[in-house]
Amino acid sequence: MDSMESTAAGDSESLSADAGSPRSMRWGGVVVNHNAGALLTDAVRSLLLDVGGGGPPEVVVVDNASTDGSVEALLSSGVDVRVVHSPGNVGYARGANLGIAACRAPVVAVVNPDAEVEIGTAAAVLDRFDREPELGAVGPRITNTDGTDYPSARSLPSMVDAAGHGVLGLFWPSNPFTRRYRQLDADPSRSRDVDWVSGAAVWLRRAALDDVGGWDERYFMYMEDVDLCWRLRRRGWRVAYEPAGRVIHAQGVSTSRRPYRMILEHHRSAWRFARRRYTGARRAVLPAAGLYLAARCAAAWVEHAVRAGAARSRTRGSLRGDG
Repeated sequence: MDSMESTAAGDSESLSADAGSPRSMRWGGVVVNHNAGALLTDAVRSLLLDVGGGGPPEVVVVDNASTDGSVEALLSSGVDVRVVHSPGNVGYARGANLGIAACRAPVVAVVNPDAEVEIGTAAAVLDRFDREPELGAVGPRITNTDGTDYPSARSLPSMVDAAGHGVLGLFWPSNPFTRRYRQLDADPSRSRDVDWVSGAAVWLRRAALDDVGGWDERYFMYMEDVDLCWRLRRRGWRVAYEPAGRVIHAQGVSTSRRPYRMILEHHRSAWRFARRRYTGARRAVLPAAGLYLAARCAAAWVEHAVRAGAARSRTRGSLRGDG
């Protein structure tokens, strides 16, 4: 290992297998990892291969107490990366802040460890930042591993749309409330300003981040991207969707291991954001919102249990040769 140093977050390791390759000073990449396995190395390599921003970016991996050997495999693969070890599984928002603090670039991409950035994304996104100084955040077009589009650019839903999406979305994904919230009728090939973009892969202007105080570390998982974009827009920064940048996202590699905990965290984060968003007279709806979120969390647990049970039954049937 070339160097070892200490940071406020914990230990930091730096491996430079290609010291002669100049780093881009225009952007950096932060990958927040927790037990992502081999996908972590793929994510980091995809960032380093996207040299359209004047060379490969400085990449920082923040590891949230992984135990699967993913960081060790990354460091042994010969990539040029710095690893910051957080003091535990501190969540996505705090991990993002630790990584952003560890790099110097004026634009920073925060990317999930199960996402791969396609070549050309940096050039497309950085061009937007260069031409539009009021842009605070840019989200690329995100596709699932089967090639379908993931609705990564969304609206901040009204109370009616939020309730309709929450109630009907579990069993009728194409309901009109969900369609409006997820902007499912928008053309995914056209750029547009949006209320928020997915934190699975988002490019952020450092000046805008500094203006709002970075990611809110009180969110452990989920809704931290909604909250960040909401605060950026309140401060006058724009949030844009740019489909010329593309990312492939496997989804759920880390969170699928603890589905019931993640369902709880999702609803807990939604409650935190509701308390921040609804001020003044609108705070009167919070007791009802709290009851609604508690009921929806329970329904989501049941829905997951039923779905998981059905999947196990199908697996057992296929092993027996049924049907």
